[in-house]
Amino acid sequence: MKPYLISLAVGLLVGIIYSLLGVRSPAPPAIALIGLLGMLVGEQVVPIAKRLASGQEMAVFLRKDCAEHILGRPIDQPRDDA
Repeated sequence: MKPYLISLAVGLLVGIIYSLLGVRSPAPPAIALIGLLGMLVGEQVVPIAKRLASGQEMAVFLRKDCAEHILGRPIDQPRDDA
């Protein structure tokens, strides 16, 4: 959680600096970011449907693979395949 808060804090600081300098952020508008989130979630629909159809375990898959794909791997957590 700490890396996400640091990222948010740095983003806020940069936004304040941009505002003081009177320039607009090159970042896409919020609607584009929501679209990107939809793409990340949508990529998981087919793997979830395949697992449901084959009767495989869902909880671990959702917690580990889907969450890591959508939210990113926590910085302080080593990968299993490393």
